[in-house]
Amino acid sequence: MTALNPDVIHTWLADFASQVHENAAWLTDLDRAIGDADHGSNLDRGMRAVDALDAASFADSAAYLKKAGMTLVSTVGGASGPLYGTFFLRVGGALPPDGEIRASQWGDAFEAGLAGIVQRGRAEVGDKTMVDALTPAVAAFRGAGDDVKAAWAAAATASAAGRDATVPLVARKGRASYLGERSAGHQDPGASSVTLLIESAARTLG
Repeated sequence: MTALNPDVIHTWLADFASQVHENAAWLTDLDRAIGDADHGSNLDRGMRAVDALDAASFADSAAYLKKAGMTLVSTVGGASGPLYGTFFLRVGGALPPDGEIRASQWGDAFEAGLAGIVQRGRAEVGDKTMVDALTPAVAAFRGAGDDVKAAWAAAATASAAGRDATVPLVARKGRASYLGERSAGHQDPGASSVTLLIESAARTLG
């Protein structure tokens, strides 16, 4: 088991915010090919706002994640704000009380976040969206056993594979779907940023 408290969540979200900032131009370039050319810049703005939240001001991890979710909804344009916001809201809502947390409890929260995104975006695996990276990540986490660190590492590996698998797909959801067959051959920006999120979790939550 590992610990759960607002400082732990802050470490995760701060790491993700740093990765988004460092890769903002890359994410935007990916989005330029098949979307609105704003995924990196929008998510960077939102995660900088999340990173500015004071972890010490929250009673527990659930409250912190819910505030992070609402911050993303209010500051990030396009689809990524509501989708990432929903993810953090659902994860926060599914977490146990602060203290020791088992891999199975992280898995429950992780799966709740995925369910929120699927419900909000109405996407499934194969649609060329963030779901293509997040779904295998959740499955790998669930299948990794009781070691939290190993579970997050497995999730990160699976997420990267799901991200890479979006390249040949024809988009069926979102702005990219307007391109039809022309969307094939491009890596999905949402799946790419989700992989950064899971890789941050693997570094900080194990």
